Order: sequence, then structure tokens, then C-alpha cells
Amino acid sequence: MKLLFGCGYLGWRVARLWRDAGDEVVVVTRDEAKAEQLRSDGFRALTADVCEPATLRDLPPAETVLYAVGFDRRSATTRSIGEVYAGGVGNVLDALSAAASAQPGSPTPLFIYISSTGVYGDAVGDWVDEDSPCRPLREGGKACLAAEEVLAAHPLGADSVVLRLAGIYGPGRIPRADALRRGEPIDAPADGYLNLIHVDDAAHTVLAVERGVAPPRTYCVADGRPPFRREYYAELARLLGAPAPTFVEPTADSPAAARAAADKRISNARLLREIGVDFQYPSYREGLAAIVRA
Repeated sequence: MKLLFGCGYLGWRVARLWRDAGDEVVVVTRDEAKAEQLRSDGFRALTADVCEPATLRDLPPAETVLYAVGFDRRSATTRSIGEVYAGGVGNVLDALSAAASAQPGSPTPLFIYISSTGVYGDAVGDWVDEDSPCRPLREGGKACLAAEEVLAAHPLGADSVVLRLAGIYGPGRIPRADALRRGEPIDAPADGYLNLIHVDDAAHTVLAVERGVAPPRTYCVADGRPPFRREYYAELARLLGAPAPTFVEPTADSPAAARAAADKRISNARLLREIGVDFQYPSYREGLAAIVRA
């Protein structure tokens, strides 16, 4: 059985891969309407909130648990990103431990946490990997690192894998596409690096890691071919038939400026060496072309 927390852009694809492989998939969501939709799609769905431990009682035993909960900044909730990431991971781990204690002899699950390469901060354009120091600059990177630390300190952390994902793109998620069509400038440095992973490759990586990993382990999940922004947006503009991109400096306190301040290139060497993942979209060129074609 597979247990999934967070059935969003990535989690939904992993759930379908599991289901198509014949696995029983249990999805945990705090939205009852979404739970009903998941049930109609053939999944077993539970309604619970990772920030409310009382709702996490009686979790079913599972061989794999995927924590892919994102933070919805548009939500009306007053919870912080730290409560959802680090707090949520801790609550789920405690609930899993309690469930295992209630069922002696049940196997310890493999716990996979979806983290972010935002944990690294700025590397002045240099390559970073799993052994590089983590100095996150942004709130999201700090929250992901805190969640990783909660996982490492928990007894179930000995059977865990952390996947630090680069920027996910895919169908329906190509940032700035509409702005390019309108000829609007990109508010970011033209020569900063973009670290990317296609959502389908990220989903298949979860399953590949599940089959071939010896936990505990951490992997950077990126295509390993980071382009400069000017290269990426020039190719996207060409595919869209849009004007050539132009760039302006972002305002100092904007999210774009915060992202641009963390310039780095993410190595996927450990992932390729130890797991042997074969990406369907080995670079942004193949990925963008497939999306625009569709």
C-alpha cells in the first residue's frame, strides 16, 4: 500500500503511476470535496489535516509514504509555512509511529519527503550537490530545511529519503509564458541560472528511488543542465512565436529578487549514479518543446 500526503501537481502524478502499476493508493487531503473527487478516480481518500494531529489517527500501514504537501499562499489559513512543512512532517511521523505501535510486526515504511533545492541559498553560480552547505535565503527554503531536520531526528528518519527538487515545470506550469507573448520584460537577471525538472521526470524519480534506494539518503532532483535565463526564455519565446525576451532588474524587495539572489547550478550526479534515473526530458529544450506541441 502507498500512502500519499499532498495530491497536488506532483503528488497527483505519482498517485496515478502507483495506481497504474497495480498498487493500492491511499491519499490524505484536508479538503473533503477533493477527497470525493479522488474516490471517484479510483483512489482511497482520507480527510485529515497534517497540522491537526487528532485527525491523523488510525493511518493505514503502508510500505511507502510520500509527503508532498505544498504551501498554498492563497489559502485563507493563518498557518505559517513552517507549521505546514516541519510541523506537518513531525505530526505525520508521530502518527505513523503510533499506528505501527498499535499493529506489532507491521513493516517500517519508506518515508519520502519532497524538499527543495532552495535549501542551498546562493552559490555565486557554482555547482552544488547533496554535500554542499545549506544556507537558505528564502522562507520556503528555510521551512524545507527545518522539515528535513525534523525527519532526520525522528526514529522513522532511518528509513527515509529526501528529494530536493529543482524548479518544477510541465503542462500548465510554464512561468512567464503569457508575459512573453505580450512582450513584457522579465524582471530577473538575464545571466542567472535556472535549475529545472519536468514534473513527469520528478514523478518517475519518486518511483525509481522507491525501488533502488538504501535509506537514509538525500538526492538532488534536477535535469543537471541548468541554462541561463536568457537562453531559457529565448527558447520559450521561439517555441511560442513570441517576441525575443528582454530583462529588467527586479525591485529589491520582490520575490523575483529573492529568487535571483540564489544563483547556483544543481548537480544530479548522485541520483544518476546511485539510482540510474533516465529522464524523458533531459533538458528544458525537450521539455518545453513537448509542452508547447501539446
